[in-house]
Amino acid sequence: MTPYEILAQAVGLVAMAFNILSYQQKSPKRVILYQLFGSSLFAVNFFLLGAIAGGITNLIAAGRAVVFANHQRFRAKHPAWLWLFIGLYVLSYPLTFTVFGKDFTLLTAVIELLPVIAMVATTVSFRMEDAAIIRRFGLVSSPCWLVYNITNLAISAIICEVLSLCSIVIGMLRHDRGHKQS
Repeated sequence: MTPYEILAQAVGLVAMAFNILSYQQKSPKRVILYQLFGSSLFAVNFFLLGAIAGGITNLIAAGRAVVFANHQRFRAKHPAWLWLFIGLYVLSYPLTFTVFGKDFTLLTAVIELLPVIAMVATTVSFRMEDAAIIRRFGLVSSPCWLVYNITNLAISAIICEVLSLCSIVIGMLRHDRGHKQS
């Protein structure tokens, strides 16, 4: 492994720590803030690894986390934010094949769609005011990222998603058992 690859993996490991710890937070704002740091660092990680689509979607995710963590200031409950971020994620999909030159095959079409699905699920969850619901949406997002990361050999991101899935389940057991929605 080159020093550059070691740096990329080290950044990914720090990103991983923030994402995993996010699911142990009790308040929605803290979940989102931890994910802000994780997304920002994973954007750097993916760019360093040459995984441009992963980098772009994580940059959008960092902007999204800023908005939803400061939901009152930015009026994040307004549906325009939801549709703006969903639109940006959807737009990132064709840009992967056009601007960034990823070969379009049936397999890559499916694989490159996974981060979009993951980020849309997470974006919808950020509008929720219940950390339990955010954790449930994590059960959509993490498996999508796991498959994407495996196909792109993003080692720290693979480990992150496996541990995130474990953390989500632990968070559900710790905080959500017997949880009633209103």
